[in-house]
Amino acid sequence: MRTLKILLGAFLVTLMFAFTSVKDKAPQKVREAFAKKFPTAKKVKWEKENATEWEAEFKIDRVEYSANFLEDGTWQETEHEIDEKDVPQNVKTALTSAFPDYEIEEVELSETPQGLVYEFEIEKGKTEIEVAINSSGKIVKQEVNKENSEKEND
Repeated sequence: MRTLKILLGAFLVTLMFAFTSVKDKAPQKVREAFAKKFPTAKKVKWEKENATEWEAEFKIDRVEYSANFLEDGTWQETEHEIDEKDVPQNVKTALTSAFPDYEIEEVELSETPQGLVYEFEIEKGKTEIEVAINSSGKIVKQEVNKENSEKEND
């Protein structure tokens, strides 16, 4: 019985290490595409974003970035936080017009093959909303962050 427990324990530990190494090791095509697009990236950490996409978290010039790639190496998006002062005036105007009295909690710049998008996390009372506005000042996405709003209501 003791031998069975030892073998089972060893198997579980081996399985755990195998899962961890798979989780953190992006496919070769993804790593090659990443290295080509971000040759100066430091401290790269990989995670499986979903069934078809990998996300790299890394630093360039002390700025934290994340970038997503499909399994075949196709780049999808790069994001990094920016200061509110770096948001173009037309984008700020679109945000404040559509969401008066909301406070900006976080701003990220998202670059995709379709162009740049400014992503905001805004808050008013217990309501949190994620808003994306393109560089022309058009709102392209908005959704209430239910998870955070519900936590605050508990």
